[in-house]
Amino acid sequence: MGSAVTKSDAQEWVPETKLEAKIKEAMQRRESKGTTMKSFNSIILKFPKIDEGLRNCKAIFQEFDEDSNGSIDHSELKNCFRKLEILFEEEEINDLFQACDINEDMGITFTEFIVLLCLVYLLKDDSSTLQKKWRLGMPKLEPTFETLVDTFVFLDENKDGHVSREEMFRAIDESGERSSGRIAMKRFEEMDWDKNGMVNFKEFLFAFTQWVGIDENEDDDDDSNDKA
Repeated sequence: MGSAVTKSDAQEWVPETKLEAKIKEAMQRRESKGTTMKSFNSIILKFPKIDEGLRNCKAIFQEFDEDSNGSIDHSELKNCFRKLEILFEEEEINDLFQACDINEDMGITFTEFIVLLCLVYLLKDDSSTLQKKWRLGMPKLEPTFETLVDTFVFLDENKDGHVSREEMFRAIDESGERSSGRIAMKRFEEMDWDKNGMVNFKEFLFAFTQWVGIDENEDDDDDSNDKA
């Protein structure tokens, strides 16, 4: 990853909300510690383990989906945070809920819940956000979330808090795949939801859950089988 940073890479991504600013600051603090990832292929090899780890979120999700309607509403999320001893201000909870409620249906689905918990994990070292030690009730989740953070750090070559198209191309090009350019473009488009040419950590997380195979419809089928 010794390529020079291009002018395009140096574009400044300006957070639109206070939550986005906190996430960017937390990611840059984490990036200063480096990454254990060596290549994009090493990331792909971790997909099965990541998939298994993310599915451990299902038990937590079902516990706090109190009315079993397949999503966690604002009140249920507040109860979830309280029971997990995650101390956020009311405004911070509102911001997280709004940021992760991609469908804007006033409910957090399972995939959205995974993203939300991973964002909380990233923010756990921010003393202004979390006043107590991180407690999740399922320690197996921490290594999975750390792997996701580590992957983003690897992709964000110049450590500015977002992944550019050029950084994604270089990461995949170095994997040696013959069709690396086409693969990189597809992967980047899957991440860049707002089409601004830069991918923040939240966008990355939503794309990554799809890459490893987490599917909302699959979860619905599982629920139906459980009730049968």
